[in-house]
Amino acid sequence: MKSAIRKQLLERRNSISSEGILRKSKKIKRLLFRLPEYKKAKSVLFYVSKSKEVCTIEMIKEALKEKTVAVPKTDKKNKKLILSKIKSLGELKEGCFGILEPVKINKIEMYEIDLIIVPGVAFDRECRRIGHGHGYYDRLLSKAKAPKIGLALESQIVDRIPAEPHDVEVNKVVTEERIIEC
Repeated sequence: MKSAIRKQLLERRNSISSEGILRKSKKIKRLLFRLPEYKKAKSVLFYVSKSKEVCTIEMIKEALKEKTVAVPKTDKKNKKLILSKIKSLGELKEGCFGILEPVKINKIEMYEIDLIIVPGVAFDRECRRIGHGHGYYDRLLSKAKAPKIGLALESQIVDRIPAEPHDVEVNKVVTEERIIEC
């Protein structure tokens, strides 16, 4: 079931033009940056977007001006994400799964993160998510105490995602049209 939803939503997302993604991402950024969780956070873990995901590049650039920003690096051998502080996007190079990752690790622990920005292929109104199916974010988020906010295009919101015991929900989902609170 999840794989069918993933396939359908990836096809839907990939049909949107790059310009459309950027335009919608700007609206999502405005809504995200107005949230009290974002305003209060001193440190934010962002995912680094690729291809047709909600674009986080401008979000990261702006956040770097006033917050500690961390991004994940994939440790494929141990099937986990390592969190690294960055000072600029220039510290990133293409790594695992074609995602920009820190070249040099400046480790930050999960307990030091005040807000986590979470990617997803699909989200539902109960804040359940489907990722790319590797489980990296579920493993990471299972240890998180900080608020978790998913970013999605409105077209990535579905009625219901079947939950599995290892799945970790987010607290809110921000789209270009609304904020879904759970």
